[in-house]
Amino acid sequence: MTSLRLLHTSDLHLGKRFGQFDEETRAALQQARQGILPRLAATATAEGAAHVLIAGDLFDTETPSARVIRQALAAMAAADPVQWWIIPGNHDSGAAEPLWAEMERHAPENVHLLMQPTPVEIAPGATLLPTPCERRFAGQDRTTWMDSVETPEGHLRIGLAHGAVLDFDRDQNGAETIATTRASSARLDYLALGDWHGDFTLNAHSRYPGTPERDRFKHPGRGSCLLVDLPGAGQPPQLRQIEVGQYHWQDLALDLAPGQDIAALIREALPGDPQDWPNCLIRIRARGWVTADQRMQLLRFIEEQAPAFCHLSLDEEGVRIEHRTEDLDQIATSGALRVAAEALMAESQNSTLAEEARDVAAAALNRLYAAVREAAE
Repeated sequence: MTSLRLLHTSDLHLGKRFGQFDEETRAALQQARQGILPRLAATATAEGAAHVLIAGDLFDTETPSARVIRQALAAMAAADPVQWWIIPGNHDSGAAEPLWAEMERHAPENVHLLMQPTPVEIAPGATLLPTPCERRFAGQDRTTWMDSVETPEGHLRIGLAHGAVLDFDRDQNGAETIATTRASSARLDYLALGDWHGDFTLNAHSRYPGTPERDRFKHPGRGSCLLVDLPGAGQPPQLRQIEVGQYHWQDLALDLAPGQDIAALIREALPGDPQDWPNCLIRIRARGWVTADQRMQLLRFIEEQAPAFCHLSLDEEGVRIEHRTEDLDQIATSGALRVAAEALMAESQNSTLAEEARDVAAAALNRLYAAVREAAE
């Protein structure tokens, strides 16, 4: 009976620009992303997996630079015993003819570009059924063809596809979504999926590995791939998740209240080992009520600690400021500044005003308080 061990990955998005970050962070994330192929190759070699399946979106766009393309091919070529099987995804669809022509022109023998939904025997007794994204928007489930494909008796049947299996907003299948029963209807021993950037198990035979190098706070943690053991046709796959990502993304909620030690609270929420901080991207989502002075402490702590991390940011949308008379005294005890501060405080607490107007007044008072305090120091 044929058995096979392979590595399943997807959504590498090589060439991603990370425009929402500062220049240093962008450069670090781009370098880590370009280095993911050597890490996948090393993992495959160490685990004895002779095949790596890339389930779409190897590249972030349909027009990656020649540098990104050639370095990706060089990294795969360097892992010569490993065979790489690649389908286009929605970001780098088959419609990007110059991209795939460049890939074909320079691809080494161990890199296989699967541009058509045609069965291919990747190892003795193992047939791969690839479903490339021929266009970015297909308008239909591209994997339907798998149901009617015949393969030799006893062969492992492995599906490789890129796309959603669920409409996660409405929790139902749509026109373009891959049928949740595809592994069963196509008699697949394993369906290797790509598109969802977090690890997601659809069923025992269908899995998303998530991107091997995380790229957003929506999917926290380090990127990973899947080691897949197929013991034989008709038998359930054995799967093991393996971390390969360099950077650890964390989205931390911080509940605040007046009187708390802000610095101590944040230190407790941050990862315990400072030596790992350079490999962490952290967004702190603060919420609750604080005094104006506590907010100043919060902003200063983030500013002081941010250089120790790859990225550390504060989302204070959920923070409300409890302004007190003593806060106004620190702005001014008399004169025009005092009058302005009192007017802003009154507006921020006036329940007859719209919430947006109160928020604008509160924000203006916060800026005034911060400006005066900083000037005094």
